[in-house]
Amino acid sequence: MKYNIQLVGVGGQGVLLASTVLGNAAVSEGLEVAMSEVHGMAQRGGSVQCSVRFGHEIYSPLIPAGGADLLLGFEPAETLRNITSVSQNSFIITNTSPIIPISVSIGQGVYPPLDEILDALRSVNEKVIAIDATARAIEAGRAITANAVLIGAIAAVKGFPLSRQRVLDALLDAVPTKAQDVNIRAFDLGYNEVKDR
Repeated sequence: MKYNIQLVGVGGQGVLLASTVLGNAAVSEGLEVAMSEVHGMAQRGGSVQCSVRFGHEIYSPLIPAGGADLLLGFEPAETLRNITSVSQNSFIITNTSPIIPISVSIGQGVYPPLDEILDALRSVNEKVIAIDATARAIEAGRAITANAVLIGAIAAVKGFPLSRQRVLDALLDAVPTKAQDVNIRAFDLGYNEVKDR
């Protein structure tokens, strides 16, 4: 068994934390794990990409084009930018709340409408799950827990090989004690939004 997850977003969204949580959950399950990160200008709001591969006989952290079982997008345009990582059999989870680049804010670019982004994703793969993770995080109590919403959503995807409890435990190990309650609420909101899809 091998399972490949490509996580994408922009700096500050918790992409690296989410990849660590998923990797640690897989390790606690007794699986081999390989991870890689690309986050050049992440601290300035630039693109962040993480690959998490787990299972048996995992020799490289790199996921070939079309080889991701799941693409997790923390930002819709970044999800679309990384569409080549999936196949028609993959799942795509994307946050629908955009982070507008500075170039757009100062009038030097245009951010595509969300409907166009989702249509483009669905033209490649029909297994697109779009969640306003930021709104769910605010509902949970803190906008910063949007990554916990998305981690919960992953745990509910059909065929995901790690148990809900295993993933939640790894999340709680990674956040401060004082933030555990809000992260549990955020995780549950993401999980419940996806579990029946």
